[in-house]
Amino acid sequence: MESVSSSVESIVGDVLKTAGAWRTGHFLLSSGLHSDQYVQCQRVMQYPRFGNLLADLLAEKLAALKIEAEVVLGPALGAVHWELFVAEAIERRKFKNDLGSYFLNSDTVNGATNEKELDKMIRAAFAERPAGSDEFSLRRGIELEKGQKVVVVEDVTTTGGSARKVVELVRELGAQPVAVGTIADRSGGTAKFDVPFISLLSMKLETFQPEECPMCKAGSQAEKPGSSKK
Repeated sequence: MESVSSSVESIVGDVLKTAGAWRTGHFLLSSGLHSDQYVQCQRVMQYPRFGNLLADLLAEKLAALKIEAEVVLGPALGAVHWELFVAEAIERRKFKNDLGSYFLNSDTVNGATNEKELDKMIRAAFAERPAGSDEFSLRRGIELEKGQKVVVVEDVTTTGGSARKVVELVRELGAQPVAVGTIADRSGGTAKFDVPFISLLSMKLETFQPEECPMCKAGSQAEKPGSSKK
């Protein structure tokens, strides 16, 4: 496995390894490429303590760049759970000097100031691909408001294709994408976006086209641990 240099990357690498999310073998990535290493961050998300830690690290990087968000949105399935952790981390930072305002008060529970309180909250959602489509859409009653600031997140970035499609979706719906955030960028720096791209861990993991994969040529069969294109 690749070594990591910065303290944040060291922490993130340790978390991934501790949760068994950084694996070695022969894998078919959701991008269609093959690799001898795979990062499955949903193994991390099953531990809320780890999810909160990683989300706090991303929220800190967003704050350092003065990037504000009203919504955290990402592609399913790579953003599921992660988008919620990140939204909560951003909201915790927002109310760090007034923790009492972070929690619902009795009036809110009774519906008296419900709309006012909702306007203060950071929303979290994921975009989905309808059956038979390669494009993302918002479903389940989720909507974006015109001009809303949206941070797009995913767990692992290989080519950045899914995140770019969600960025396009945000614009099509009239909202404003302000950044893309990921736990692990395994693109080797090749994934590019037209908004700031923030990763917690940069990984230089070798990938292969299926027809050029040395593991396939050696007779090994690729395992497909993921379930959506990226």
